[in-house]
Amino acid sequence: MKILITGGAGFIGSAVVRRAIADGHQVVNVDVLTYSANLENVAGVEGDPGYAFEQVNICDRPAVEAVFARHQPDAVMHLAAESHNDRAIEGPLDFVQSNVMGTAVLLEVSRAYWSKLEGARKDGFRFHHVSTDEVFGALGEDGDFTEDTPYDPNSPYSASKAAADHLVRAWHRTFGLPMVLTNCSNNYGPYQFPEKLIPTVITRALEGKSIPVYGDGRQVRDWLHVDDHADALLLVLNKGRLGETYCIGGDATKRNLEVINIICAHLDRMVPANTPHADKIAFVTDRPGHDFRYSIDASKLADELGWTPRMPLGEGLEDTVRWYVDNYSWVERIRERGFQSERLGLVKA
Repeated sequence: MKILITGGAGFIGSAVVRRAIADGHQVVNVDVLTYSANLENVAGVEGDPGYAFEQVNICDRPAVEAVFARHQPDAVMHLAAESHNDRAIEGPLDFVQSNVMGTAVLLEVSRAYWSKLEGARKDGFRFHHVSTDEVFGALGEDGDFTEDTPYDPNSPYSASKAAADHLVRAWHRTFGLPMVLTNCSNNYGPYQFPEKLIPTVITRALEGKSIPVYGDGRQVRDWLHVDDHADALLLVLNKGRLGETYCIGGDATKRNLEVINIICAHLDRMVPANTPHADKIAFVTDRPGHDFRYSIDASKLADELGWTPRMPLGEGLEDTVRWYVDNYSWVERIRERGFQSERLGLVKA
């Protein structure tokens, strides 16, 4: 099929683009190229005859309509979003604009486009909205998020994503727009923008700088390798039941400090320093509205579609550390564009 993927130059979006092309789909990559987008992430598919790129802001309805008219997609995968919690605290209205209004515009354009399709093309059209487990708020010491967990967002970012989720369901129930929705746990892997937790730890350690950790580092996250996530997203797009939500998790919950220490141990082996890299860990004031624990129950996805994550966390972290060590020039080129990992002095967890 021909899939219109928003945010396809970002971390997760580019993984989906690469996998979709590898699977034989055609892809229209729609990305406005904000600070965290990077066309290097999709350089390997740029020459593929099934790939097209459109630099478009999803809040710009006429421009989005022109993309639909030009490319006539069979499905939409909506991944474009502002996603960094620290930036949401600094500028929450930017997140409302991109994540809420951008989704609303995309829904309206998709609805108008879908309503004019006929026959098998109309029956086969899908709108897949990609969301986060952060919309559910925080867990205590036990329990898991499921598709039935009530929404309880605690940050401007998660609230904006929750609003977008509600809009997608409303367009399905009110207008009949055929949709599927997924909520994922924390992603990691190659090409992740350096402000997020795992690449921040790696890059700052490689530079001999301190490794900032929020609070006491006891926050718990369920870690999902981005390539596993891309596989799950395309599976849901193709085989998920319309109107349904699927939670996607890595079945790999760890405290942030445990993950950081694992990364430091890998770095000690790959790029040994005078002292262990873990000695650079520095605890900093916790972030406002910082959720304590996330954990995903992905049994619905396993039972209905047969998906389970393939990448164990230990192996995935080792591969990710190796990728950043071997591709540090990728980070340096981002820095040349003006990004500094210590812009906020904090890390996303």
